[in-house]
This record gives sequence, C-alpha cells and structure tokens, in this order.
Amino acid sequence: MPECTIISNSHQDQIGSKQATKTFTGTVYMDPVLFADHVTIVNVNFLPGARTFWHNHEGGQILRVLAGSGWVCDKGGEPKRLKVGDICVCPPDTTHWHGADEGSYMLHQAIAHGKTTWQDEVSEEEYRRAKIST
Repeated sequence: MPECTIISNSHQDQIGSKQATKTFTGTVYMDPVLFADHVTIVNVNFLPGARTFWHNHEGGQILRVLAGSGWVCDKGGEPKRLKVGDICVCPPDTTHWHGADEGSYMLHQAIAHGKTTWQDEVSEEEYRRAKIST
C-alpha cells in the first residue's frame, strides 16, 4: 500500500513563531521559513489593524496573501486592498507599508530580496486613509 510522502521544507525548526514589535504597530506574529543570502521568506500574521512601519527592500518584495484581508500602500500613494490569493510585487527601493484591515486578520508570505530599511511608524491618519479608499 502506498504511503504519504513528506517533502521537507526549509523552515527553520529551531526558530519558532515570534511576536514582532519594533517595526510593527499592533499584534503581529512572524514564522520564519527561509533566511538565505539576499532573500528571506517569512509568514506574517497581522491581527486586525496591525501593520508594518514604512520600509523598503533593496531588491524588492513579493507578498502572497494566504488568508484574511488587508492593505498595501506606497509612500505618496493611496492604500490598495489585499485579499486571499492576491500577489503584490513591490519594486526595489519602493517605500511602502502593509497590514491587516480593521475588521480582519491577514496572513501573508513575504519574500524579500536584499536589505530591508525600516523607517517611521505609519500614523493612524495614514492608516485610516485605507478605510476611505474602499
């Protein structure tokens, strides 16, 4: 009789999920998948209203929304809705933030290329613009 086969992933078993604090507003849990030269992959679970600070990635970032809904916003732009199944491509050195909607959590897989540069916190006024843009 055939058996189930498991294909091992690159998840760092010795590094468990942790609550992110310094560069996030609200409650956010991060689960590392891969840390390699010039690329990181992390599953990030934002509780309702939680979000990143403004930041950019020298080689860009790809966000794949796995559950819930939220927002992404480029500096100087209007927030754009993210929902399950969406893939968002953030070009290199584009300053942006992303996070959950007020009424939903959002789980996404973030694939970042190169160094991440963190900036200031997204203000409540900047975050509230997401509600206005719906």
